[in-house]
Amino acid sequence: MTVEDIKRPVKEEMALFEKKFKSAMKSDVALLDKITHYIIKRKGKQLRPLFVFLTAKMFGPVQEGTYTAASLIELLHTATLVHDDVVDDAFERRGFLSINALWKNKIAVLVGDFLLSQGLLLTTSENRIDLLNIVTKAVKSMSEGELLQMEKSRKMDITEDVYYKIIEQKTASLVAACCGTGACSVTDNQDIIATMEKVGVYVGMAFQIKDDIFDYGFSKDIGKPTGIDIKERKLTLPLIHVLQKVDKNSKRMIINTIKRDKQDPVKVNKIISIVIENGGIQYAENKMHEYKNLALRELDQLPNSPAKESFIGLIHYSINRKK
Repeated sequence: MTVEDIKRPVKEEMALFEKKFKSAMKSDVALLDKITHYIIKRKGKQLRPLFVFLTAKMFGPVQEGTYTAASLIELLHTATLVHDDVVDDAFERRGFLSINALWKNKIAVLVGDFLLSQGLLLTTSENRIDLLNIVTKAVKSMSEGELLQMEKSRKMDITEDVYYKIIEQKTASLVAACCGTGACSVTDNQDIIATMEKVGVYVGMAFQIKDDIFDYGFSKDIGKPTGIDIKERKLTLPLIHVLQKVDKNSKRMIINTIKRDKQDPVKVNKIISIVIENGGIQYAENKMHEYKNLALRELDQLPNSPAKESFIGLIHYSINRKK
């Protein structure tokens, strides 16, 4: 299924959401309005709100709370990305100049703060503390995951179990919040909400493993330059697996390169080749499919509908995408 096929059951809702989201980003400050307009203009495929709307549609008609949930997710997620670019000193995101590259760090931080506050106001003004509770737990988890990864990257001692914990906190928690708030916006059934949060965790895990596999490709179509995780001392699943497989000399060479020569493109490409030759990519792909299958198994117990069919299509799209 293409993204357009996937969107079909919620096409009208997504179109209305675009208008509501633009309205949520509006400000009386001309500079801020200019920056938020730039953010909206360079939005991606909007997979996060799509998870929200498809989940909601699986359990009932989309309601005003669904639009609130999707807007809250996008506002808080965009805020974290703006702040991340400042922290990482990144001047580009997905082919566009970052906010800090165009308007400097101080303005970027304040824009991130504005987006966070807009998300909080949106939910409190509509008395949807239930939605806010789900999303703020995800943001807390994302922060903890990022800090855990930084701590472990310094020590270079990330095990496979720790890797799964990091990506669950950093990525899967947000997808879980998309699915959880989508369900919460149309039903009070806690079992349904919990099931969809679980589905979101599994999908998010698969999604992040796919992202980490991209770091070992050589395609210009990929949203980030290849080898960037190695240069940033991030040990991801393909490399973690291979480090457990290779002999001591190879392991020492890989670790020393990441510690001392991570900016040398020849040496980084050598590590990439070692990972590919030793089955690191295949191992990661197998794990990715395991998480995908766990998500599909949870969905099996739910009634069939066009929204469910599209949700399954979105899961497959998440792991088969080219960038």
